[in-house]
This record gives sequence, C-alpha cells and structure tokens, in this order.
Amino acid sequence: MKINLSLQQDFQAAELPLKRGQIKKNIETTLRHVGFNTDCEIGIACVDLAESHELNLQYREKDKPTNVLSFPSDIPEEVLSLLDAEPLGDLVICIPVVLQEAAEQQKTPTNHFTHLLVHGILHLLGYDHETSESDAEEMEALEIEILKKLGVANPYQADES
Repeated sequence: MKINLSLQQDFQAAELPLKRGQIKKNIETTLRHVGFNTDCEIGIACVDLAESHELNLQYREKDKPTNVLSFPSDIPEEVLSLLDAEPLGDLVICIPVVLQEAAEQQKTPTNHFTHLLVHGILHLLGYDHETSESDAEEMEALEIEILKKLGVANPYQADES
C-alpha cells in the first residue's frame, strides 16, 4: 500500500515534533488493521485555535476549537475508478488543543496526537461514535487495538478512573 500524505503545518510546537515518516507508519497501521490495503491519499493540516474554531463553527455548528476534524472524500465512485490512489479525505488537527488535552489527561503530546490521528482516520473510513453507543464502543475498541500496535497505551483508561 502506498500512502500519499499531504502534511500542512501552519502551526508547530516544539513539544510536538511531527515526523512525516512516523505519521505515515501510523496511518498505514490504522488502515491495515481495518482491512484497507489500497493506495490512498490523505491530507493533514495542523492548525491554531482560531482556524479550528472557525472550521468547527462552519462545519459542525460548534462555537469552539476542537482537537480533530475529519472531512471524508466525497469523490463519486465513477471517478474513483479512474484514480491511481483513493482519496480518503482530510484531517484538521488543532495543535494547541492537542497540547492542552495531553497535559490535562497526563499523556505525552505525541501519544495524544497519535490517538487523534487514528481517531480521525477511522472517521474518514466511515466509523462514527456519535450515532449510537454500539458504534462508539466499536470505534473505541478499534482505537485501543491500533494504538497498542503503535506502542501507545489505552487512552481511555485514564478517563475511566
């Protein structure tokens, strides 16, 4: 599987050095875990609070910044067959929110970013946690399994205590 990654880092933080190779490995591990083995394209934009807030308000009608937004590709099936790689869509990750949540949850910024990356990719693939409790449990279980493969502890354990 070939992954074409477009990484836009409009906002960077010394505490969270993003390595393109590691991000691609994390994407590939996530995709393979759910049985996706097709060449694909994914865009990731790392943004500040203002841009996250604006996009969250525009697309989700929530008047605050958020950690990750997922924009699945909406290219029609008949066009997909003409492409060399399947466009999965785009993720917008707000680095200041990632750093704040990591500190609050006593997680490393890198591990929390990895969790949000996995979470966002699952959304791009159609997984959802907002429509039903069973869907939320399925998505959470997948995240835990994938993160374990990536050497990241269960991100929900701390939330339960």
